[in-house]
Amino acid sequence: MKRIVLFIVILSFTLGCHKAKKTPDVSGIKISLEVERFEKDFFALDTTRLNSSLDALSKKHPGFTQDFLFNILGTSSDSAMQQVPSFIHSYQNLASAAIEKYKDISSITEQVKQGFRFVHYYFPEYKLPAKLVTFIGPINSYGSILTPNAMAVGLQLYMGKDYPLYLSQEGQEMYPLFISRRFEPAYIVVNGIKNIIEDMYPNNSLGKPLVEQIVESGKRMYVLDQLLPNLPDTIKTGYTLQQLEGCYASEKNIWSFFVQGDLLFNTDPNITRDYLNDGPNTPALGEASPGNIGQFVGMQIVSKWMENQKNISLETLMKTPAKQIFEEAKYKPR
Repeated sequence: MKRIVLFIVILSFTLGCHKAKKTPDVSGIKISLEVERFEKDFFALDTTRLNSSLDALSKKHPGFTQDFLFNILGTSSDSAMQQVPSFIHSYQNLASAAIEKYKDISSITEQVKQGFRFVHYYFPEYKLPAKLVTFIGPINSYGSILTPNAMAVGLQLYMGKDYPLYLSQEGQEMYPLFISRRFEPAYIVVNGIKNIIEDMYPNNSLGKPLVEQIVESGKRMYVLDQLLPNLPDTIKTGYTLQQLEGCYASEKNIWSFFVQGDLLFNTDPNITRDYLNDGPNTPALGEASPGNIGQFVGMQIVSKWMENQKNISLETLMKTPAKQIFEEAKYKPR
C-alpha cells in the first residue's frame, strides 16, 4: 500500500478543546485494599536455608508466592532450589533500586483505590482485587497481572524510561524506545485497570473485520477514560502529546484513509495488525503517527455513538456488538 503522510501536527492544538467530562462523585465509595510488598520479603530470603525461607514466604504471602515462583519466575518444584538463588543474585541491584524508588507507594495506592471506586460505581457486580501486591520479576516478564484476589505490579517494568537496563542493547532488543518510554510509575494504574476491563470483557474480536476490531478497542478506551477520568489522555492512550494532537488534527484524513483504502471490512490479519498493534508509528500514515492508531479511531466512533444514547450504562456499551455501534454511530469527522 502506498505510504501516505497525514500527520501535519498543529502544536497550538490542545486537548482541552474537547468536550469536558462529567465525572461522578465516588468519594463515598469505601475501598479496602491491602498492600503487600512481596519483593522486599523475596529478596530478603535466606538462600542458605531456602526450603524453610520459602515456606515462611508462602505463609506470609499465601497464593502469590506460588504464582510468582511458577507463573512469573517459571520455576518448577524440582528447579526452584537452583533458580531462586540465581534470580536473586542476578536481580539484586535492580531490586535494591526498585525498593528505594518505591519506598513510599501511598500515592500509587491511592490512584489504584480511586480507579477501583470508579470500577465499583460503573460495574458494581465486579469483585475487585482485595490486595495490591508489588513484586520484581524477570525483565521479560509481566508488569501487571491479576491474580484471583490481587492486582500485582512488576516493578521491574516501571523503573523510569531512562533506567540503564532499558537503554542497554539487551533491553532495547526486548523493549524499543517506543515501549520503554512508558515504563514510568504513571502507567501502573492504567495497566492495572486495563487488565480489569479485559477480565470483565475479554476481547474476542480477533479475525473480525477491521472496523469491528477498531470499535472493540474503542469501547475499552472509552471505559478506561471513565474509570480514570483525571489521568492525562497521553497516559491512557500511550501516545505522546505530539502524536495525540496529530490524531485530532488529522482525524478527518485518518478516517478517509481507512474508507478510501477499503480497509474497514478487511479481515486479513497481515493488514489489520498494522492498525491495531503497538509500534513506533503506523507506517502508512507517516512517522509522526502513533502505533495502534485503531484505538484512536475506535474511541471516536464509540464517543459519537455514546453521544446519541440516553443514560446508557458502560455495561450496556460493552455488551453492544461492535458492528451495531459502527452502523448506528454514523461517524464522519469534519
